[in-house]
Amino acid sequence: MGGYTGGQMVTRRGLADAALAVVVGALAMTTVAFDGDTAVVDYGLVVASSAALAFYRAAPRAVLAVSTAFGAAYVLHAQPGLPAALPVLAAVHTAARVGHRGWALLASGLYLTAYVVTGPTTRDIVENAALLAGWFLFAAVTGLADRNWQAYLRQTEQRALEAERTREEAALRRAGEERLRIARELHDSLTHSISIVKLQAGVAVHLARKRGEEIPPALLAIQEASGEAMRELRSTLEVLRTDEVMGTPALLVERARAAGLAVDLTVTGEERDLGATVEKAVYRTVQEALTNAARHAGPAKVRVRLAYGEGRVTVSVEDDGNADPERPFAPGIGLTGMRERVTALGGTLHAAPRTEGGFSVRAELPVGDAA
Repeated sequence: MGGYTGGQMVTRRGLADAALAVVVGALAMTTVAFDGDTAVVDYGLVVASSAALAFYRAAPRAVLAVSTAFGAAYVLHAQPGLPAALPVLAAVHTAARVGHRGWALLASGLYLTAYVVTGPTTRDIVENAALLAGWFLFAAVTGLADRNWQAYLRQTEQRALEAERTREEAALRRAGEERLRIARELHDSLTHSISIVKLQAGVAVHLARKRGEEIPPALLAIQEASGEAMRELRSTLEVLRTDEVMGTPALLVERARAAGLAVDLTVTGEERDLGATVEKAVYRTVQEALTNAARHAGPAKVRVRLAYGEGRVTVSVEDDGNADPERPFAPGIGLTGMRERVTALGGTLHAAPRTEGGFSVRAELPVGDAA
């Protein structure tokens, strides 16, 4: 979940371009050094022709023009051997690589013309010019081949991204269909049965009160449990029928306070857009943790913390309730689903009783490029 940032990438490319200029310049200067009648101006022309290569990525045509001009001037002045053409060959290759084929061929022709007119038309000059023309053609062709290869790689990467998006959309669609199927099954199989139990328990309680009889505690427990089961089932069906976030963590905290839970919310770092998937995971994590605190923590204080860091967001929900680290802890369906959601996004989740008592839920989720 790392990678280069924009500034690091620019620096890396700049160093690579400078290295190209240094290597080509060193090879060309070696050739110059072996010529006995080399003048100071010749060194300057070779250095200028080679140094321009450091900027080929930003201005390929300008680099081609500068390298060719200084290279041709050096050829006309010193009449060097074939290796002196290295800076111009490199410029031709880089220009062709970014699509300037015509300019690359024009520069090649100008340099060859300068090479041919340096001396009388002899067999050696013709052979060397033909060889040099082959080198320039090879530089242009390899530049074009590299350009086509890079285009192929970009297309392949784009197809892979498109295929991944298609798979994700299909998976989300299947998940939505499965949620609706489960919701229908729960509604058809459980809602009716629990409603009957609640209704019968209510009737029995009403008749007992009407007769002045003592109401059995078990009957009251059945009535209360069936009512709670109906409320939880409705809540579950709402979640299954829509997985869209219906608010923010702050709104969840306000609802919990309105329901009688003592909750504090703390937000640190610079709030920013986390993306729909991460936002949903943060919301569901806070929602499940507050629900568990309301059900199991008793009269406890709950602290919700959202920490926005570089490349990640941390969600922490802690209470000082009834949970005891000495007692065995088995995560329920809610915590299991929470862990699966966080892990699927490349994050981590820790949920367990605290050493000092109470319960703690802490989720770390990658954001943006770090995801």
